[in-house]
Amino acid sequence: MDVIPVIDLKGGTVVHARMGERDRYRPIETPLARGNDPVDVVTGLMSLHPFSTLYVADLDAIAGQVTGYDDNRAALQRVTRAFPALTLWVDSGIADFEAAADWLQQGLGHLVLGSETQSDATLAQQLADNRRVVLSLDFRGDDFQGPPALLAQAEHWPQRVIAMTLHRVGSGSGPDLARLAAVKAAAATHDVYAAGGVRDGDDLRALTRAGIAGALVASGLHDGRITAADLQRVSANA
Repeated sequence: MDVIPVIDLKGGTVVHARMGERDRYRPIETPLARGNDPVDVVTGLMSLHPFSTLYVADLDAIAGQVTGYDDNRAALQRVTRAFPALTLWVDSGIADFEAAADWLQQGLGHLVLGSETQSDATLAQQLADNRRVVLSLDFRGDDFQGPPALLAQAEHWPQRVIAMTLHRVGSGSGPDLARLAAVKAAAATHDVYAAGGVRDGDDLRALTRAGIAGALVASGLHDGRITAADLQRVSANA
């Protein structure tokens, strides 16, 4: 199983995500870095394990705020220069084909389409065969955040699908195994990734047993509950 660290960017700095309440996110404080500069934080994460992929949420872009967008794009470019072998999965709140095509041409990584910013299922269908596109199915509690048609039409999903349980992000409540099982059943041959609530090595092992392709993690890395040994063990069993 692939473990993918997560950073959330706001105004060019890394903030601490908790339960999807983005207006309450504050600059991250982590023993892995001296401050909240993106390159410093990623350097700290990479000191734990040679991760191959990094998930980035551009919170300003997702919220439709111009302020901070250029700062976050510059931060992405800096991370890419510092870690050229690291593949970025980036959610920039993109919801139309022209914007998606423009973003993909910039060469900053792989594009994450968040269901919460989609008005219908069209863009996911248009890009379903693009290997640089990832779909994030966003849930808040039992409610799907996005157009119902997108959730219902699994045959039009890209190969990689994230089941994002927003209210569990940073909560330490554990992954939503029931939701993941439902998405995995609908996704058939797609690769399903867990996001939200992953706490420790035990959770990683439970997700592996459930056939989940990967896990997006943040708090567990910064607070030390997911150790270098856990990451090595999961990678060895991949």
